[in-house]
Parts: sequence; C-alpha cells; structure tokens
Amino acid sequence: MKILVCISHVPDTTSKINFTDGDTKFDTNGVQFVINPNDEFGLTRAMWFKEKQGASVDVINVGGPETEPTLRKALAIGADTAIRVNTEAKDGMQVAKELAKVVQDGGYDLVIAGRESIDYNGGMVPGMLAALLDANFVNNCISLEVEGTSAKAVREIDGGKESVATSLPLVIGSQKGLVEESDLRIPNMRGIMMARKKPLNIVEPANASAETTSVSFEKPAPKGEVKLVDADNVAELVNLLHNEAKVI
Repeated sequence: MKILVCISHVPDTTSKINFTDGDTKFDTNGVQFVINPNDEFGLTRAMWFKEKQGASVDVINVGGPETEPTLRKALAIGADTAIRVNTEAKDGMQVAKELAKVVQDGGYDLVIAGRESIDYNGGMVPGMLAALLDANFVNNCISLEVEGTSAKAVREIDGGKESVATSLPLVIGSQKGLVEESDLRIPNMRGIMMARKKPLNIVEPANASAETTSVSFEKPAPKGEVKLVDADNVAELVNLLHNEAKVI
C-alpha cells in the first residue's frame, strides 16, 4: 500500500499572532511552526501501516522553502520521502488541485489529510481532494483499518459515531482519535540523523489558481475587565448579572 500524508505547516498555538501591511498579511517573525495536529494523528496512523503491513509512507506540503523543517520532522518520525510543491498555499481549492496532481502522478492508494488546519480552520482540502481524484472519502475519521483494497473506518457524526466500509483509493480527514495522543511520536536522535539523508523532492506546481483572496485579518476583541464578587455576597452577584451583564 502506498500512502501519502498531507502536512500543513502551521503556527504553534502558543505563538503570539500579529499582522502587517495594514492587517493584510500574517507576520511570521518570531513564530514557531509545527506539524498541524490533525495531520500528526494521520501521520502516526500511517506509520502503523508501515510497520505492521509494510506500507510506504510519503509526506507532502504545498509551500515555500520555509516549510522544509516541518517536512524534515515528518521524515524523522519515520516517513520515507518528503515532497514539497514549490508554490505558496493561497486557498483550499488551489492546494487541493496541487495535491491532486501529485497523487495522480504517484499512484497513491491512501491519502491522509487532517480534517482541517489549526491556522485557517477551513476544513475544505480533504473533501475537495477526494472529489478531484474521484476517490472515496471519509471525514472526521477516528479509526481506520485496511486489508488489501478494502477499508473499514469510523467517523464522528453529530451525536455519535458511524462505522463505514469502503475501498481504495481512499482519502480520509484525520483527527484526534485516529490514534491516541499518547501514541504520537517524538523524533529521536537516530530518526533526526536519518531524516537528513532521506529524499526531500521539490516539484514544480501545476499553477492551479486560487478561488478566494484574503482581504484583511482582525484579532478577536480583548477580554474585558473581570469583577470579583465575594462568595457569600449572592445578592451582589445577582445584581451584577441582572443589571450590568444582563444575562438574567
């Protein structure tokens, strides 16, 4: 089985976010970038298929040279080969089209993409990619087993879970639950050293056009002042909730 894991290069959630050029561009200065968490769950599951079933695992990112350290981390975790599509990621459709070209050329059986990235939270790419490839698709995937060309998956739905049976080629939108957080892998020194020798292939883009443009960004409003009320002063608490906060 040939697996491709899509890796988004996203800011660490502890990073302080700022914008430049009149709030039209994201300021990357001082920001630590990591593998998108939903992608990391998918990568860990792919490693299980590699170790248990002999699958090959490639990772891919659409982006500039600045994303290569993130791809190298994926190689250190155990992926065989990394691919960087040499173009800026502009929107979900453009990224999906660039990924589709690589998947078609590479003949992949299973594509694992995080259900969404934690920067834009678009949640579009896995579904778009499956449609472009005319492949089966399971989103919000929290369990996946593959035997030959048959696959069984479990996905989260409103109010519960749904078990489905499908076949390869398959695209899944991975998330927490596909593996446990305790199963996530931290690259060891041997993995880091081996990653330096593994191929990181740069491919030219298919020049897919973006369908949307970001006009401007805006930070959430800062939190307001907090008033502390003595635990015994219930009357004052009720008064503030009723007359000031107006929630009762």
